Amino acid sequence: MEFPSDSLHDEASYVCDGCGEDIVIPLDPSAGEAQEYIEDCPVCCQANIIQVRFEEGQAPVVTAQPE
Repeated sequence: MEFPSDSLHDEASYVCDGCGEDIVIPLDPSAGEAQEYIEDCPVCCQANIIQVRFEEGQAPVVTAQPE
């Protein structure tokens, strides 16, 4: 699933595959245009692989899948 961030581009959200909760995460464009990391869901603790892509002139896109 893909979720564009809010208009300020300082946070975005993904839906946890384990519990279905909408999880808001901070964005850090200084870490690069394409980012991938593992984050545990703060609700159910399932590990999610988070991918963030920044493209000039567009809202960042976040994708998530179970680890």
